[in-house]
Amino acid sequence: MKKNSLCNKDFILDTGINFVVYLIYYLLMVIIAVVAKQELKASLSEAGLASGIFILGTLLARLQLGKEIELYGRKKTLYFGVVFYLLTTLMYFYIPNLGIMYLIRFLNGMAYGVISTATNTIIASCIPIERRGEGINYYGLSTSLAAAIGPFLGMLLMLVANFHIIIITCVALILLCVFGCLMLTVKEIELTDAEIKNMKAFTFENYVEPRVLVISVIGLLMGFAYSSVLSFLAAYTREINLVDAGTFFFVVYAVVITVTRPLTGILFDRKGENSVLYPCYLCLALGLFMLSVTHTSVILLLSGVFVGLGYGTFMSNGQAVCIKLTPPHRVSVALSTYFVALDLGIGVGPYILGTMRTFLTFQSLYLVASAIALVCFIIYYLFYGRKASMQMQPVVIEKLIDTDNFE
Repeated sequence: MKKNSLCNKDFILDTGINFVVYLIYYLLMVIIAVVAKQELKASLSEAGLASGIFILGTLLARLQLGKEIELYGRKKTLYFGVVFYLLTTLMYFYIPNLGIMYLIRFLNGMAYGVISTATNTIIASCIPIERRGEGINYYGLSTSLAAAIGPFLGMLLMLVANFHIIIITCVALILLCVFGCLMLTVKEIELTDAEIKNMKAFTFENYVEPRVLVISVIGLLMGFAYSSVLSFLAAYTREINLVDAGTFFFVVYAVVITVTRPLTGILFDRKGENSVLYPCYLCLALGLFMLSVTHTSVILLLSGVFVGLGYGTFMSNGQAVCIKLTPPHRVSVALSTYFVALDLGIGVGPYILGTMRTFLTFQSLYLVASAIALVCFIIYYLFYGRKASMQMQPVVIEKLIDTDNFE
C-alpha cells in the first residue's frame, strides 16, 4: 500500500467510527419525540425537549474538550467517550417517565460530544500531508451521510420494530465502535509548559472565535430551521398519510449530498463562498416551503432534494468559511464555535417549534422554518456576503488539517 494512500487502517477506522456515532445520534433524534408522545404521553413541546436536551449535553462536552482534549489525551478521551456512549445508550431500556428520559438524553448527548470531538481531532494524524484536502472531504462526507441515513433508518425501524429493538441495534453498532477504537492507532501531541498553561486559562477566546461569529449565528438559525425536519417529519407524514414517502425523504437527502458535496467544494474554491452559500439558503427555504404545502409523495421527496441542497451543503461549506477566516492555530476554536452554534440550533429548535405547535399547524411550522432560512440569506448578505464578494480569494485547504490546529 502506498504511503500516501487514504486507504490506511487508521483513516478508515476513525472515519467509520465517526460515521456510526453520528448515525446513532440522528437515528434517535428523529424518533425520540414520537416515542415520548406515544409511550410517555408527552405534549409536543415536551417531546421536542426530549429531542433538544441531548444537544445541551453535547454543547457542554464540546466547549470543554474543544480546547483541552490534548491535555486529557486523545486516546483516553476516545476510550472514555465510546464507553460512556455505550452505557448511556443502554440506559434507554429503562425510561419510566419524562424526567428519566430527559436525564438519559442529556447524558447521552455528553457522551456523543466527547467521542465526536475525539474522532474529529484524531483524524488529523490519519491523513497523508499531501492529501489533506481530499482526506478531510471524504471524512466530512461520513458526517453528512450519517445525517441523512440515520433519520431514514430511524423512521424505517419505527415502522417494523419497537423502541427496544431500535436500542438493541444502536448498542450493537456502538460495540463495533468499541472494537474499532481498540484497533485504532492514536498519535498524541507533546505540549510545552507554556501551551499547557495557555490551555488551562479561562478566557473568552479559548472558547469562542470572534472571527466566525456571523457564520456561527447563521449556522444556529440553519440548524433551528432544519430541526423541524429532524424532529417532526415523522409525526407530520403520519398526519398527512405520507408515511412511506416520508421514510424515503432522507434517502433522497443522502443521494443529493453525496453527489453534490464534492462539486460544491470545487465551486467554493474556484468561485468563492457566495456562489455556494447564497443558493443554500434559498434551497432550504424552498424545500421547507414545499413541505408546508405537500399532499403528494412526489412533492414530499422533491422537498428532500432542496433540503439536502440547502442544509446538507451549508454544513460543510460553513465549516470551510470558518477555516478561511482564521489562522491555523485558531482553527480548532473556530470550528468548535461553529459546531456548538449549529448543534444549539438543532437542540432548541424542537422545543420552541413544539411549543408553537400548540397554536400552529405543522404546515404553518414549516412556513416559519422556511422564513428563518430566508432570514439567514439576509444576515449573510448584510454582514458577510457583500465583503466576501469584494475580497474573494481561494480557500486554503491546507489549513484544514494541521496538528498545530489542535494545540
